[in-house]
Amino acid sequence: MTSGEPPGLIATFEACYDELLRFLTRRTGNPERAADIAQDTYLRLAAANEHGSDIGNPRSYVFRVAGNLAIDSLRRDKRAAARTAADGLAPTLADPLPSPETVALKRERLRLLDETLMALSPNARRALLMSRVDGMTFAEIAAVLGVSESMVAKYIAQALRAGRDCLRKIDEEI
Repeated sequence: MTSGEPPGLIATFEACYDELLRFLTRRTGNPERAADIAQDTYLRLAAANEHGSDIGNPRSYVFRVAGNLAIDSLRRDKRAAARTAADGLAPTLADPLPSPETVALKRERLRLLDETLMALSPNARRALLMSRVDGMTFAEIAAVLGVSESMVAKYIAQALRAGRDCLRKIDEEI
């Protein structure tokens, strides 16, 4: 080698620059990024040349360095995108608690249902509560109220119908 020639790795880099650029463009999907990585590759190779290390296959070494730099670049971009996405989501995350308006509407709805239940006959109200809250069978409710099972069914149907009508009325007003 004469004194005017570039050292081995740099000469190899220059000889296969176009092929290296195509390789990096395929890896990154971006020609500008590929050119930046090729420049970083040149700087790495220049630093490796200064140490005077003897490399058996300079072409493979050049492509390995460039490939590793491309991977590092893609990983950095991925981490940055994840941080940006996380930062962008933070202000848009919904509060898990219902809004004050929702709480007020639900309380009003519950109050109206309670009024509807209180307007039922005592047996219809008790039959519904024993069935739905206490989990009692129609036979058990009939024994407690002193009526037939078919009358218990009628009481519960009456109470459910009143509740349904109340909810429909509420929903129409909203």
